[in-house]
Amino acid sequence: MANEDKKDFNAMLNDSKDMPKFQTITDEKSIEKYGGNRMYFAPPIDYDKIMKRIPCGSVITVGKIREYFAKLSGADFTEPITAGIFVSIAAWASYQRSEDKTPYWRTLKANGELNEKYPGGLQAQKEMLEAEGHTIIQRGRKNIRYYVKDYEKVLFDLN
Repeated sequence: MANEDKKDFNAMLNDSKDMPKFQTITDEKSIEKYGGNRMYFAPPIDYDKIMKRIPCGSVITVGKIREYFAKLSGADFTEPITAGIFVSIAAWASYQRSEDKTPYWRTLKANGELNEKYPGGLQAQKEMLEAEGHTIIQRGRKNIRYYVKDYEKVLFDLN
């Protein structure tokens, strides 16, 4: 996202944009990729509520949150693009608040990867996760990425 200092992320977080809603997709490749045609859209505030549930020492991935929403709503899958955007909105909204913080740094991308779009970027997320006892590993030579080591062992179970 750009111009984070000029945006009111808490207003964005609380704007449901007619969500939750469902959409039936017809694209065969997408149906095959996601295992069905019933797609769910969760509102931004729902991502924030889930992210607040993750305790110190645990982590969650955006994919696990999406799986949880799909199961809860009876959909085949939760829309992935808005999921990533709404997780970032929750992070920035928390960053802008002085109270009722969301531990957004505990929400990871696929395979335990850190999210460069969070406030303070990769370095800030790395420091917060290390302060909670996680080991961060680096992968790649040119396209360097950071991951929580053995994140699967500390994944929070939403069920």
